[in-house]
Amino acid sequence: MTANSSTRRAPFLALYATLVFGFIYLPIVVLILYSFNRDGVGGFPPRHLTLNWYAQLFADSAIWDSVLNSLIVAAGSVLLALTLGLLAALALDRADFPGKALFRRLVLLPLILPGIITGLSLLMFAVFAGMPLSLFTVFLGHGTALISVATTELFAGLQKMDRAQEEASLDLGATPWQTFWRITLPNLKLSLIAAGLLIFTLSTDEIAVTFFLIGRDNTLPLEIWGRLRRGITPEINAVSTLIFAVSVGLIVIWYHLRARSLGGRSQELLETPGESS
Repeated sequence: MTANSSTRRAPFLALYATLVFGFIYLPIVVLILYSFNRDGVGGFPPRHLTLNWYAQLFADSAIWDSVLNSLIVAAGSVLLALTLGLLAALALDRADFPGKALFRRLVLLPLILPGIITGLSLLMFAVFAGMPLSLFTVFLGHGTALISVATTELFAGLQKMDRAQEEASLDLGATPWQTFWRITLPNLKLSLIAAGLLIFTLSTDEIAVTFFLIGRDNTLPLEIWGRLRRGITPEINAVSTLIFAVSVGLIVIWYHLRARSLGGRSQELLETPGESS
């Protein structure tokens, strides 16, 4: 009876899944189609396809200045968040100290707080410290707000790591610093790359924190937001399509690295019984 009921529910579940995925991805498909529409954003389906909007996009210096600003901020945020996140993850995994449980919750707090609260609090701190608003304040805001992402990913990597190699390194006379550089850090390579890709994506997509901390130079999300207030244009659709393509590429890279990591661990588990025998 259970098999029969599952068979009867299968078409409804398939229809439900189709509707959900259609609701999520159909607007993206429409956006991509309109980026090639010669007649702009009016009329569906597009009848005359063209690449003129992409040609205008590549000739738009303001857009590419904002892209460069976003890349600079995102790269700096990755370095800052990974550095501080690695230290926090090591403290949570390897050290015992008073208030450790509270520290763990405080590290994860930016994941829970709304972006507007984080941005406003960082703005008040920048004003209190006398820092002029610029890309530097945006970099500090993104880097500190995304430490929780780095800490979560790296702490999970440390939890999965086999400590036997580190213990063997120490037993053979290596210092803790040498063990960290030659054993711990290489074993965290995939976790570092995965966290870096996620932080990079979130930083280039951040609006709320950036809105409060930006100075005279725009990042790409704020440049798009400012143009949308004057109306939707196919050029915006074109740049959104490129952002979507880059995001999908980063997700594919992250998934490939994740699969390699899981595959490597499974292979090690399969080889262990043979080695021990």
